[in-house]
Formats: sequence, structure tokens, C-alpha cells
Amino acid sequence: MTNNSTGPAIAVAGLRRSYGDKLVLDGIDLHVPQGTIFSLLGPNGAGKTIMVQILSTLITADAGEARVCGHDVAREPDRVRAAIGVTGQFSAVDSYLTGEENLLLMAALHHLDRAEGRRRAADLLDRFGLGEAARQPAAVYSGGMRRRLDLAMGLIGDPRVIFLDEPTTGLDPRSRRDMWQIVRDLAGRGVTIFLTTQYLEEADQLADRIALLDHGRLVAEGTPAELKRRVPGGHVELTFPDEHALATARALLAADPDPGGEPLALRVPGDGGVRSLKALLDRLDAAGIEVAALAVRTPDLDDVFFAVTGAGPERVRA
Repeated sequence: MTNNSTGPAIAVAGLRRSYGDKLVLDGIDLHVPQGTIFSLLGPNGAGKTIMVQILSTLITADAGEARVCGHDVAREPDRVRAAIGVTGQFSAVDSYLTGEENLLLMAALHHLDRAEGRRRAADLLDRFGLGEAARQPAAVYSGGMRRRLDLAMGLIGDPRVIFLDEPTTGLDPRSRRDMWQIVRDLAGRGVTIFLTTQYLEEADQLADRIALLDHGRLVAEGTPAELKRRVPGGHVELTFPDEHALATARALLAADPDPGGEPLALRVPGDGGVRSLKALLDRLDAAGIEVAALAVRTPDLDDVFFAVTGAGPERVRA
């Protein structure tokens, strides 16, 4: 599943796409290195799925250039399709077929001979924990099993790049984490993952690099750590055993209670580093102020998302 070429797995320059008067993608530039997990985030309607559809040759761009595995998506769509796998927001699994039959159907569509198709199907069923259910109709599969089967179907052609468009939507937490491990394993085998998701924790857990799309433009890009460093707001949350300790600490630190926090807690700005945390505790100890509990809070991708897009929670999750 590795690509021997030296260029990026995905290269996009000046990509534009409109629907009538609505500009969905406005001059997008992207480079995704081989063997990495790249996540595209954005509010509902930001254009994430449109980007995946263009890169997977399902629709065409109005302007700009996009190459996948070195192939131009507009001029060489067949070569692009031969190099990619796609798992969309909605399962492509046929509920009337068994898990094995779904995979064998995909193998036939990839023009694999019967023996090779059966070999790949058996390997994928085993790898994705579906071996025992291989001969059961997909209609009886749980949501997590269907998503694993859907992803396995996208892998039957041994792709070098996989597009995952919101692959864990609707899954329970355990199934979502199972899918995360599958994605990590694929990247470890040299497969490039292009992931769109509405779960910011998912991008934080998986992605080597993240880009945030808003109103058709990329408004931020970097590693999860780089993006978090752009946003102020790190603090230490101190909880005190009683009102007297709280009032004394408040006067000493010139800190205010968190309106939405614990009743006996203060938020003290800080970077969460060991040195600054020790200095803070030393001040409290010197003043004879007991601390019942503490927690270090640093900005997360939710904070980054709201800061750079101005989106409220209703725009983030369906």
C-alpha cells in the first residue's frame, strides 16, 4: 500500500467550485504528504464533502488544479480512481448481501480474479474483526460493524490514498475508538488518509495536520499542537475546601471564580508548564492556603475552531 513516488499524495492549487451564486470553495491550496493523516474541518456547509468529491473525481472543479498520487483529477480520473478508496458519510453496504459477498462484489468491480478477490476479502474480514459475521447478511450488523465493512470495501483495491468523509458519524464511543485504531493502522502501513469529521476530538486524536475550512477558504492549517498554540486561554483551575480558603486565594491571586465552574473554584491564567504551576502552588503554600484539587486546562481544538471560524456550536455538529 505504499507509494514509491517522492511527491505529495495530494496537491491542490487554486481550487474553486461554485453552485449558482454560492462560492463553495474559493482558491484552496493544500499539500498532503504520503503516509500521513490529514483532517479537513469546518462548519456544516463549509465545503468539506465537496472537496472530497472533487478529489475523488465524483465532480469537477470550476478552476484550479488537483493531483492525487501524481495524477490530475480532471485529466486522468481513471488513474486517480485506481489509486484511491472512498468511504462516504452514508454506508455503501448492501444490506441484503453478507459481509463476504459485499467484499467480493467490490473485488469484481476492481477486476480482481476470483482467487485474489477471495484472498483480499478474507484478509479484510479478519483484519476488521468481521470474520465470524462474514456469512451473515449485513442487515443484522451493528452500526460499528457496518462502518468497518464499508471501510473494508474501500480497501479492496489496495488504495494508496483513502478519503474518509465523516466515517464515525452516529457511532457509539467504543465503535468510534475502534475505527480510530483502524485508521492509525492504515497510516502505519503507508496509506495516506484524508479525513473530514465533525468530531474535533477525532481530528485531535488522529491527524498529523489539520486544515480549517470556513466560507470556502482555509482559515488555519497546522499540526494540532500548532493550532492550539494560536489560541489564548490556558489556565489552572484550583478548587478550595471552603469559602474562607477561596476568598483568601482570590485576594492573593487577583483571580475570579469561573461563572460556569465549581462553586469553590478559581481560574488562574497560566500555560500549564511545570515551572509556572510549581510557582503558583508555592505562593499558596507560603500563604497557608490549602488546595483541595487542581486541574490544568489548555486550549483544545474546539477553542481553535470557534476562534478562527467564529462558529457557534450549532454550526459545528449536525
